[in-house]
Amino acid sequence: MAVHSLLPATSVPTVLAQPLADGSVRCGVCAHRCLVRPGRHGICGVRENVDGVLVCHAYGAVAACGLDPIEKKPLFHVDPGSLSYSIATLGCPFHCRFCQNWEIAQAPRLGLPVPTRPYSPGQVVDDARRAGARSIAYTYVEPTVFLEYALDTARLARDAGLRNLFITDGYATPAAIELLGGVLDAANVDLKAFDDRFYRQLCGARLAHVLAAIVAMRTAGIWLELTTLVIPGWNDSDAELQALTSWIVATLGPTTPWHVSRFFPAHRMLDVPPTSTSTLLRAAEIGRAAGLRHVYVGNAPALALEDTRCAGCGQVVIERRGYRTHSRLTIAGACPSCGRPLEGVGLARTADPVGVADPPGHDAR
Repeated sequence: MAVHSLLPATSVPTVLAQPLADGSVRCGVCAHRCLVRPGRHGICGVRENVDGVLVCHAYGAVAACGLDPIEKKPLFHVDPGSLSYSIATLGCPFHCRFCQNWEIAQAPRLGLPVPTRPYSPGQVVDDARRAGARSIAYTYVEPTVFLEYALDTARLARDAGLRNLFITDGYATPAAIELLGGVLDAANVDLKAFDDRFYRQLCGARLAHVLAAIVAMRTAGIWLELTTLVIPGWNDSDAELQALTSWIVATLGPTTPWHVSRFFPAHRMLDVPPTSTSTLLRAAEIGRAAGLRHVYVGNAPALALEDTRCAGCGQVVIERRGYRTHSRLTIAGACPSCGRPLEGVGLARTADPVGVADPPGHDAR
């Protein structure tokens, strides 16, 4: 199924599209770097070669939007307790067998007739402000599929005093990340595994490109939190979890938040059981043993392991119950016990707890 926006299709920035002599175009938006021949689409299903010009048909064609607690992203160190206005189009460069949002992410690949509506960048920003959001999240599917739309929206959002957030698989190219660096405040990156076989077999991608994108985003000054969906029998061995968390500590630093998320059967992995609580606890302990100071366990509210503790003295500085927060940070965003600033974005003006319903699960791709 080809995706066509009801707003005018937008050509891909020239820095991300290399025309070739035979009329093909090499796309540079994501690490697949698709060679898109005339009249054909890239792997994402939303970029088409039209007469030698690569255009994005997903521009402004929104398939999902909503007002979410920022903790649902999950981003725990960015404006805690605030609301984020979330948008998504169709499409994804991955085809994860365990995708929780496959109805929209895989719609172009599967030929699903998913309705979209035209939604201009200005309308998104206006609606986000009216809703009382403090940020706009580009989420639910991989946001690089609508990079051009996200960039235009993010620039307007920045001018309006809103933050911009990516909830991402981490497959953008360095050139795409350079474009995002000036407007993107924070990202939660799915580091799905630390095994290239996992990425190849379950996602249609490569681990090395994800690691490179994570480093590039940190270099660009984007605040990072990482999430690993722990899937029984696939990425839950001690050795892999130790390698993954040791890489985070060595490459990004020990105060980088790591979210361990519980798997539930979805899409084409309905035969795999949910992650046991013992496995989640083991993964969290491995992360702490590796030196990570902010380890969270998501999709398992009974474990109550989503409080933020000071990396210095261990005092609870943000308490979470579901998506309700209670901050004990000082006005300056520091621990009230030892005075150490908490790492993150927007912590010096933490919002009062918001009374929102508890929607199930974290954002997922």
